[in-house]
Amino acid sequence: MSGFLFVVPPLTGHINPAVGVAARLGARGHRVAWACADPALVRRLAGADAVVFGCAGPVPGAPGAVRPPDLRGAEALRFLWEGYLLPLADAMAPGVHAAVTGFRPDVVVADQQAFAGALVAERRGLPWATSATTSAEFSGAYDGLPKVADRLRQHLAGLRARVGDPAGTADPRSSPHLLLVFSTPELIGPQAPSAPHIHYVGPSLAGRPAGPDFPWERLDPGRAKVLVTLGTANADAGGRFLAACLAALRDRADRIQAVIADPAGTLPVAPDDKDVLALPAVPQLRLLERMDAVVCHAGHNTVCEALWHGVPLVVAPIRDDQPVVAGQVVDAGAGVRVRFGRVTAARLGEAVDTALHDPAHRAAAARIGTAFHAAGGAPAAAAHLERLAAETR
Repeated sequence: MSGFLFVVPPLTGHINPAVGVAARLGARGHRVAWACADPALVRRLAGADAVVFGCAGPVPGAPGAVRPPDLRGAEALRFLWEGYLLPLADAMAPGVHAAVTGFRPDVVVADQQAFAGALVAERRGLPWATSATTSAEFSGAYDGLPKVADRLRQHLAGLRARVGDPAGTADPRSSPHLLLVFSTPELIGPQAPSAPHIHYVGPSLAGRPAGPDFPWERLDPGRAKVLVTLGTANADAGGRFLAACLAALRDRADRIQAVIADPAGTLPVAPDDKDVLALPAVPQLRLLERMDAVVCHAGHNTVCEALWHGVPLVVAPIRDDQPVVAGQVVDAGAGVRVRFGRVTAARLGEAVDTALHDPAHRAAAARIGTAFHAAGGAPAAAAHLERLAAETR
């Protein structure tokens, strides 16, 4: 029996992939614990009985951690790092040290954006694995931004001097021991790196809560069904885009039924509307089994969950890693890209029609889905972690 400490940022899209892996390790008799700045979020996603060591650190949406909704491009990337990820790492480090002392893990599993996990493990002489919950880092995320990339390297060097081993050399985003990528080269493309310690395990979907209730009886079997979602962190920026989606899909109500995740409740949709189901939250994984296309922000989790089910996409990236992931979708042939800030209802409608009816997009989505299933998901990731623990005893 080994002990695994998962160090994660308080971000749903980064915790969810680890949930299934942790559940598999626990089912195989291993000790599992978490370190996070939002223990309640971890317990909501991983189960009420999850062992969680609380850490200090900014939680998105809390005072001091609110990103202006209009930030895009390099400015959004700069805010993500300088306004959130680096302060989070500094704040989490003491809590991660305490978790290591209290839990005594054999392996630390550090999310690629929870830098404190990697640096504290390095400082404490523990083997650590990277949980790469977005594939953007492996597909030219900083191409064309050499000054940004250099600035980030300087920031990480300063962070290592403060909380890590000053003599260490490993990039905290990429463990030299084990790098688990929750995607596959079929989506990432030819830039996907290859090395003995890098393992592409595809999406980790097992072990998640069932999600909110849903009026399944209202789904119309006689029409194509399209899911519209902007994930859990973009409600502040999505009003105009969701309104355009609503208009485009209403124009096609004779042949399409829409399901729209509308967390802010901004859309004028009656509760008994037969053409559009607008809900604050949806059970996305179960719902994708019945969808014919997905319109989304190109968040890595949503993209991979859709492609796991062979569902083509319309992607409208907003910020952060989303433009890179959207590029992967388009380059792989699995969907259509539109401009989040400027797209019209007419253009959205055209994109949805293409995603639904172009057989090449559906074939590409099915091909990637087949690769995802073959990669092994949570069981494969858990097996790699077990091997790391055994090799380093």
